[in-house]
Amino acid sequence: MAVPLDLDQLQTFCAIADCGSFTEASRRVNKTQSAVSMQIKRLEERLGTSLFVRDGRTTTTTAHGAELYSRARRMLRLNADILDLFASGDLAGSIRIGVPDDYAVRLLPVILSEFQITNPKIMVDVMCMSSEMLLQGMHSGKFDLIVFTQGTSDEYGEHFRTERMHWVGSVNGEAFRQDPLPLACGPQTCCWRKSALEALNREGIDYRIAYTSSYATAISSAVGSDLAVGWLPESAMRSGLRTLGKKEGLPSLPDAQIAILRASHAYGGIYEALANHIVASLGNLDGHDPLYATNLHRHLNAAELA
Repeated sequence: MAVPLDLDQLQTFCAIADCGSFTEASRRVNKTQSAVSMQIKRLEERLGTSLFVRDGRTTTTTAHGAELYSRARRMLRLNADILDLFASGDLAGSIRIGVPDDYAVRLLPVILSEFQITNPKIMVDVMCMSSEMLLQGMHSGKFDLIVFTQGTSDEYGEHFRTERMHWVGSVNGEAFRQDPLPLACGPQTCCWRKSALEALNREGIDYRIAYTSSYATAISSAVGSDLAVGWLPESAMRSGLRTLGKKEGLPSLPDAQIAILRASHAYGGIYEALANHIVASLGNLDGHDPLYATNLHRHLNAAELA
């Protein structure tokens, strides 16, 4: 009978793959760097293959390492599920979560406040930034969970929501009539920017990048002031903006794909509780869209009137 793989070795392996560094991984798993190196050596001997390639300060997985990574994550998640099955007592601890300010800044305060009411012993620390910055933060160990826009990088992300993307302009604004079309958008790495420019190019619509920012507030301010047009998923629409489309001569945009990405340790327990709460509150892949439920609308409307 084959000896089962060591879950502790797999956890260390995933930590190295996550951050690309033995030194950083040793901090994350609370082991010395020599202990981490020994664990990987034993895992490689057990599997009979090299799992990492080191190039200076950069560490990347080999082809076999990449194949192991997704399977190792599944094993770690299953292990967490088993522990949760037999766990007792209230959930407690702290979670670092990142959310994209252009998508969820209106919604997550409501969602997280409800989570805190039902889980008072779990402390949630939230940071809002662009999906690109969130993915970089995940790589550097700043977050346990992030909600992000797939298309930037959907590797290992858990897709849970799809919604329409809209061109947006100022209420009663005229910026969409300008030639070339002035745009307010994220940096070149933004997947929504790439999709929008591709749509304009296909239709032969001339444009210029009038405003660039990684922050949704700055972009929305430019659009709301009728200095440019932009784009938002439907749940991120804000007061002072209106949707634009074919009537204004603008092409359709691909849907927004929203996902959760976890650090390799963030399975089970408090992490599962928060991830499940977000999916239940925002997800729509089962055909039901709780995002527009009456109680959430009531909160959002009250917030806008305050």
